[in-house]
Amino acid sequence: MTTPQRLFAAFFMWLCLAAVPPPGQAYTLDFLPPPDPNDGVTFRVLCLHDVRDNLRASFETQPDAFAIDTRTLVDIFEWLRANDYHPVSLDQIIAARNGGAPLPARPVLLTFDDGYMSTYTKVFPLLKRFDYPAVVALVTQWTEAPEGSTIDLGPRLKVPRDFFMNWNQIREMADSGLVEFATHTHNMHQGGLANPQGNELPMAATRLYDAGTRSYETDEAYAKRVRDDLQHSIDLIREHTGKPVRAVAWPYGAHNRDVDAVARELGLTIMFTLEPGPNSPDVPLDRIRRGLGSYDLTVAMLRSTLREPMTYHGQVHPVQRIVQVDLDYVYDKDPAQQERNLSLLIDRMKDLAPSAVYLQAFADPKGDGDVTQLYFPNRHLPMRADLFSRVAWQLKTRAHTLVYAWLPVLSYHLPPGHPQRDLLVQSVRSPSEARGIGHPVRLSPFHPQVRRVVSEIYEDLAKHALFDGVLFHDDAVLDDTEDNRPEALATYASWGLPPDIARIKADPRLAAQWSRGKTRYLIDFTHQLSEVVQGYQNGVDMLTVRNLYAQPVLEPRAEAWYAQNLEDFLANYDYVALMAMPHMEGADDANGWLRKLVAQVARKKGLATTIFELQSVDWRTGTPIPSATLRDQMALLRSLGAIHYGYYPDDFVADRPNTEIIREVMSLKSTLEKRSMTPRQAINRQSLLEGQDPDKVER
Repeated sequence: MTTPQRLFAAFFMWLCLAAVPPPGQAYTLDFLPPPDPNDGVTFRVLCLHDVRDNLRASFETQPDAFAIDTRTLVDIFEWLRANDYHPVSLDQIIAARNGGAPLPARPVLLTFDDGYMSTYTKVFPLLKRFDYPAVVALVTQWTEAPEGSTIDLGPRLKVPRDFFMNWNQIREMADSGLVEFATHTHNMHQGGLANPQGNELPMAATRLYDAGTRSYETDEAYAKRVRDDLQHSIDLIREHTGKPVRAVAWPYGAHNRDVDAVARELGLTIMFTLEPGPNSPDVPLDRIRRGLGSYDLTVAMLRSTLREPMTYHGQVHPVQRIVQVDLDYVYDKDPAQQERNLSLLIDRMKDLAPSAVYLQAFADPKGDGDVTQLYFPNRHLPMRADLFSRVAWQLKTRAHTLVYAWLPVLSYHLPPGHPQRDLLVQSVRSPSEARGIGHPVRLSPFHPQVRRVVSEIYEDLAKHALFDGVLFHDDAVLDDTEDNRPEALATYASWGLPPDIARIKADPRLAAQWSRGKTRYLIDFTHQLSEVVQGYQNGVDMLTVRNLYAQPVLEPRAEAWYAQNLEDFLANYDYVALMAMPHMEGADDANGWLRKLVAQVARKKGLATTIFELQSVDWRTGTPIPSATLRDQMALLRSLGAIHYGYYPDDFVADRPNTEIIREVMSLKSTLEKRSMTPRQAINRQSLLEGQDPDKVER
């Protein structure tokens, strides 16, 4: 399953509200799905939580979006048995992965998180009755709570200690041979302060912010906190059950490469996430996908989930309506005004409901492209404000949109005294040559120290914020006079070219090879950056988008002027953000120019993954494009066969473009339940159900 489908594919917990199946409903044999191509190895996992009688009535005193009705669980177990699905154990899965006995047809692993009392009183009897194995993940701090105490599950949600199992009950279940216990951490099933503005993010995946010292946890302190927590939980489970612990279920599905490494050090080689989909052979056991059940779960939803295709690669690309947002518009020296600006942005995105926001993570208030400041803590550039994390989280949890971090690749103007400040792209451009990029200043991608610096900037962003993808800025370009640094010339030589630009350009064949080589080199560099980022974003592949200028699409020779190529971009990124900006290109006939652009993308079979990004400002004159013109251009794109489009910039303060005018063509008009959601958006759904602060992490 590709990343876009992983994040967009609708799975059962977020479909429209459905009634709990009536008691006594009978299940007949359904038409069985075809055999998996990886029969004997691939398996599905179901993640459940509390189980309650008369579920909906219980919400009056103890709301919980992830509890299910007892009758629903019975129906699920009966349906699994009637339809030849086979609940399996972790031992069976590990054996099959190691070349041992294959798994039975249609294998399902049952998991129950948190350690609720209902796991003992309702789930355990059913496991024994059906002879089904299961994994139960314990939050050991809750299990350890003294009798008569109260457990805080979040703002306005406190439950008595006997809401959770005790160690005697856990030991009985472990001794049955049906239940294996995993850690759900000891004290990380909650939110922790993640930025100066007070947002709380999942503790296991967050470097905590200390308001007293105005500083974040160091990497060392973060690793120690996670290690101590996991070790304590492991020790408690082993002490009380006599069984080793080899699995961890990350709270809220939130984890990253650093906590994964700590878990492996402690022998936790099995890790459960909340990414939906099948666990085919290419899904490692330290990244097990689980379908998450919620209060509206039905057998029909379960059936749909268990029959999701094995792979979606290259098949479906969800429709994109994107808005590209400058954080420079949100930032203000006055914190109160900054919050008002943020509220305007959130309300506008709620209203417009785009599928994604491309959110600026760097400061460029002059609009000259030279990046001298960033909006997140980092090792190399001054921080204008610690703002990106706050705005990204608000967009995700309040506006319910995907957020892509929009970052430059090369145009970092490092501060005086920085050892890599002068490692810039060098040109052989003569004064008489009119063409050439030249500006903004760009660091040379061929120098290893530059690649290290840029990688660390991306890493620092990923450590301090949660987001869904990366938009690589339009600065990743090299023209036909660049780069002439010694490291660049050595790289050309490794491609079989002479280490001399003049000699390369003198031979059309070598010049073409040089252009192709630079295009691929920049693509490879962005892949390295996305790999850095994805390790900190729940351990899954990040969505990747890259800006592409229009000229290389309309004029094939222009690859030499940019080191950009449509076909290469289509093959290497989830989406291509094509700058469909006729006014920027000086087109006399904007609509005619757009027609040519769409036609050329169609010829390259690129409509499925190309986002046509329109301009909402004419930068030649500094005047806004009329909202009606923008609306008409979107309608034109759609009439020509374009699937995905959006615009830049969005002036949410001045309401430009006017949402009343463009809403018809911009909004996908989907409700929260009908739109697919990321695990962290699911976290917020609980707070919405409970009427709580959406900035807080809820169960």
